Amino acid sequence: MTKFFFCAYSVEIIKHRRESDGVELTALHYVYLLFIVVIMGVMIMRRDTSLVCIIGIFTIGLIVKGSVYLALSGIFHSFIYAITELLGTILIISIIVAMSRILLITGINEVMVAPITTLICTPFQAYWITGLLMMVISWFFWPSPAVALLGAVLLPAAVRAGLPAMGVAVAMNLFGHGIALSSDFVIQGAPRLTATAAGIPVQSVVSASVPLVFVMGLVATATAYWLLKRDIKEQADFSRCETAELSYASYAPPGEEQGANLRNILPVRVKKVLAVLVPGLFFLDVAIMYAADLQGGDATALIGGTAVFILVLITLLVYRNQSLEKVTAYLIDGFTFGFTIFGPVIPIAAFFYLGDAGINHIMGQVLPPPSEGIVNDIGLAIAGLVPLNPAVGAVTLTLVGAITGLDGSGFSGIALAGSIAHLFATAIGSGIATLTALGQIAAIWVGGGTLVPWALIPAAAICGVSPFELARRNLLPVLAGLAVTTIVAMFLI
Repeated sequence: MTKFFFCAYSVEIIKHRRESDGVELTALHYVYLLFIVVIMGVMIMRRDTSLVCIIGIFTIGLIVKGSVYLALSGIFHSFIYAITELLGTILIISIIVAMSRILLITGINEVMVAPITTLICTPFQAYWITGLLMMVISWFFWPSPAVALLGAVLLPAAVRAGLPAMGVAVAMNLFGHGIALSSDFVIQGAPRLTATAAGIPVQSVVSASVPLVFVMGLVATATAYWLLKRDIKEQADFSRCETAELSYASYAPPGEEQGANLRNILPVRVKKVLAVLVPGLFFLDVAIMYAADLQGGDATALIGGTAVFILVLITLLVYRNQSLEKVTAYLIDGFTFGFTIFGPVIPIAAFFYLGDAGINHIMGQVLPPPSEGIVNDIGLAIAGLVPLNPAVGAVTLTLVGAITGLDGSGFSGIALAGSIAHLFATAIGSGIATLTALGQIAAIWVGGGTLVPWALIPAAAICGVSPFELARRNLLPVLAGLAVTTIVAMFLI
């Protein structure tokens, strides 16, 4: 019988040893696993998990240290560790958003996509061109800024071509918040989170996600278009939003009154030059990444530095003498967005980092060799107790990813997906990168802005449609994509 009890300053843990592989399961492992189950239950109820994670961190600290004040300190140290791990991701997103703000209010984004609008003549062209352009821009600018950058120009053009406003919202959602955000090939924020939790290199997750992203994207977008085409033929009652356009008055430049905009301050010729220069610099970055074999943090740094350069250049051209203050204002605006988005992620990530080597950094040398982390130990134990196989592992990771996405973030639960992928891959003996990528894709497709109504607001607002109706429209395509992608993953593990 396994027993454990502790008082304020003492801990007694009676260990369970599997002699076959030397893995020791202690109360620490069982408590961590219990909190994972509780967190998943809270997510299913669509409640916030931050408090549960904080309680989990405190409980683990109490078990490990046997001291209330050291357990309280462990909460703070775990937050510092999580912020340190996430800082690069928060920084790149904040900078990209800051840059996108000035592209939006100056109207440079309009000039950037103007040549594309001439190609939109039919609903078919409107759907696929809008979606593909949204996907490419989202890889570099992140989906939410990309919605604002593209919505003003592409929505009226698509509606005139016969694609309902709901169809535009579906295309922007599935290609941007679905394909681009779940793959995140350029900025690599999502792969970095899942890779860290799974204990594997970022590039391994990126490489493993390529076939899964392709299958998921193709099935979901093709299914959505087929449904839209069927409804158009049946002359369903869509909200066409004929005169819909993004109101530039809805975003005020930092430090200026609502309604102020700078769309006409730059000459058309300058806008055209910048409209070519901005995407040209980012495509040059991609070429440099391949030529110099830049990956992970180095690739992100190149993108981030380029975004800062573009922000500074356009600010100097627009504000001139006020540019010193305005650059700072736009950066503050971007950081406000970044920390608002990642604020709920930090305590959740802090808990799940405890499942890997992070616990030894946060709590001290808690798990001596040969242990490689709580999750790894549990995985080795399960390997001898549960007959896991690729099919069971793939289905479980898809379900876990989808459940973690129910909070509407998409990012808050992918650390859990990475941890469970590590656990299952250890039990199966292979497929850690594929399982990690599968969990990442499921979490972000569900929670990143395709199924959860409160995560659909940006695209729904731009297109003038109901976020709940948009979620309903996306449901069948996304479920079909997840089902097919899970089956493909079974053969890749």
